[in-house]
Amino acid sequence: MTNSKGRFGVHGGQYIPETLMNAVIELENAYNFYKEDPEFNRELTTLFNEYAGRPSRLYYASKMTKDLGGAKIYLKREDLNHTGSHKINNVLGQALLAKKMGKTRLIAETGAGQHGVATATAAALLGMECVVFMGEEDTRRQALNVYRMRLLGADVISVKTGTATLKDAVSEAMREWTSRIDDTHYCLGSVMGPHPFPTIVRDFQAVISREIRQQMMEKEGRLPDVVMACVGGGSNAMGTFYHFIEEENVKLIGCEAAGRGIDTFETAATISTGRLGIFHGMKSYFCQDDYGQIAPVYSISAGLDYPGIGPEHAWLHDTGRAEYVPVTDEEAVKAFEYLSRTEGIIPAIESAHAVAHAMKIAAAYEKDKIIVITISGRGDKDCAAIARYRGEDIHE
Repeated sequence: MTNSKGRFGVHGGQYIPETLMNAVIELENAYNFYKEDPEFNRELTTLFNEYAGRPSRLYYASKMTKDLGGAKIYLKREDLNHTGSHKINNVLGQALLAKKMGKTRLIAETGAGQHGVATATAAALLGMECVVFMGEEDTRRQALNVYRMRLLGADVISVKTGTATLKDAVSEAMREWTSRIDDTHYCLGSVMGPHPFPTIVRDFQAVISREIRQQMMEKEGRLPDVVMACVGGGSNAMGTFYHFIEEENVKLIGCEAAGRGIDTFETAATISTGRLGIFHGMKSYFCQDDYGQIAPVYSISAGLDYPGIGPEHAWLHDTGRAEYVPVTDEEAVKAFEYLSRTEGIIPAIESAHAVAHAMKIAAAYEKDKIIVITISGRGDKDCAAIARYRGEDIHE
């Protein structure tokens, strides 16, 4: 799947300035050492279990199953993790790695704020400095998360360049890392960027699919027929897919943010509308304009509002191993409301994209088939934005 240069087919690689090469090589060497280190793995497992609250539950959504009238539906409850999303899995791994490398400062980019909150949380826990870059537009959409990060001791820097969203926050964090390699680790939040980040983030998030396999065997005595998750950069989906990639009978479905529709310019569905390109240190698919410039993207979800997709997802698409489907704002909002009312679970608007597609396909499956949806985060952070979408102005 991947060779030593972090390639997934034609995708991946290290398209970075010379000034970052040493940092990336140092990180790769440290990761290759510590991932095999029993002490490191023991510490990380303890943090997962005692601090983050793993393993997360695999919940049988009986009311949703009955209502949709097809496959049995299980929800992988990453929303129950400490800080409210899957982001803590990767962050605890990277923060612990950075600490072992002698770094004293973590920097991160964030869109919806969940990765920023998780990074600020880990920094507080491990006694490290923390700086989070967040697009100015997203700081407005996710004001509560900005407050949480500051409360945890992080310095939140509002990025005003470009579209003032996630892609600009990534660019700014990379610039910052270039200027302070000695004491700083860039805690990248998704399965993207230059090698070794896509591999590191995937490996830390793969705890999701490892648990799904084990829990599914305990509950049903077999593997699921479909596993699905929302995809922006793609870390929760990659974590959900990873331990099923070799299982040809398990269908993998990634749900992208179509925004106002893939036939409009206001979309973030990279696989549906993107082309091969190079950006943020990697070769992958990106939303581009006619001149090959990175196009502005849009989604109601700040967390899926990214113009590219991780290289391993691009490869899974190329080989046909995973299917990627677009889901519009309207479909995601309906799913957000549906899951809340049906199961009493308010999902992150990101996760609601996957719920929406499950609502479309469940009835086409026999009742003895099983669909697992990863609920990547909880929806408290989105309530004000969804209320505004529905025409109701509420303030925190």
